[in-house]
Amino acid sequence: MSKSFYHFLMKYRHPKPPDNISRFANDAYLDHSFPKNSYDYEEISSYLELNGQYLESMAIFDDAWDLYISIEG
Repeated sequence: MSKSFYHFLMKYRHPKPPDNISRFANDAYLDHSFPKNSYDYEEISSYLELNGQYLESMAIFDDAWDLYISIEG
């Protein structure tokens, strides 16, 4: 994979988020502790379970991760 998950997610940032992944991208951008250089599902998932109060549901992360794997994987 050429991009970390965070850097992949940033292409979905949008000033008027049209969907859950865009909202997630905007919130992750504002989260200065987000593991920006990680390529690891477990590391990011664990981080979000403990610190991702902005994430409505972990299913949104799973959808974003599936997209990441299909494009970058």
